[in-house]
Amino acid sequence: MITTDHTAFVFCRGGSKGIKDKNIRPVGGTPLVARAIEGALASRYISRVVVSTDSAQIADVARDAGADVLPRPAELATDTAGELLAWRHAIEAERSRLGDVFISLPATSPLRSAEDIDAAVEEFHRGHCDIVFGISPSHRSPYLNMVKRDEDGLISLLTPGMKAVRRQDVPAVYDITTCVYVGDVDYLERCESLMEGRVGSVEIPAHRALDIDTPYDLHLADLLLRQPFEETS
Repeated sequence: MITTDHTAFVFCRGGSKGIKDKNIRPVGGTPLVARAIEGALASRYISRVVVSTDSAQIADVARDAGADVLPRPAELATDTAGELLAWRHAIEAERSRLGDVFISLPATSPLRSAEDIDAAVEEFHRGHCDIVFGISPSHRSPYLNMVKRDEDGLISLLTPGMKAVRRQDVPAVYDITTCVYVGDVDYLERCESLMEGRVGSVEIPAHRALDIDTPYDLHLADLLLRQPFEETS
C-alpha cells in the first residue's frame, strides 16, 4: 500500500529573466507557486509541501498557501545552477521526513492535475525504476517533420534517409514535461544525470503539459484555466 504522507517540493528562484517575478504571477487568479502547492495537497498521496526559494516574496506567498519554506542558498539560485543541486540541498535538509521518495512539482506547470501526480507516484511505487518523468505526445517527430537549418538557410531532416510520409509510419515520440518528477532519494544523491538510470514515465495529455517559459505561455495558461479544454470522444 502506498502511504499518503509524502512530502512534495516546489523549487522557485526569485530571479526570472523571461517573465519578471514569474513564480508569483497570477494565472487563473492564483499565483503560480500557490497553484502548485494547492495542486500538490489535492493529491491523495501528499500531505506536506516544501517550497525551496531564495525569495522573501515567494516565501510569503508559499506560507500563505499552506507550504513550509526551505531557504535556498544564493549559489543554488543562479541561472547556471543545476536543478539537481537544489534537489540535493532539499534532500539533505529534509531527509528525516522524506523516507525513500522525492517528489518535485515545478510551479511552471499550472495545468497539472492531482491525477497526474497520483499516477506518477503510483508508477514509481511499482518498483521498477529509479525516477519517473511526466511525458506528453510530441507534436513534431525527428523521424518525420523536425528539421535543422544550415548556414545558407537550407533545411534538412534531423533523421535523413527516412522514407515515411505519415505519422502512423514512424515511432511515437514524446516530450518530457515539467509537470512531475518522482524519484528514489538514494539514486538522486549519487547520479550524475537524471537519465542515466531506469527512467519510468506517465503520459500527461498535452492540454495539461504546458510549461510557463514565455509571456505567451502565461497568457495561454490563463485562458485554459478560465475556460478548460474538454476532451470529446
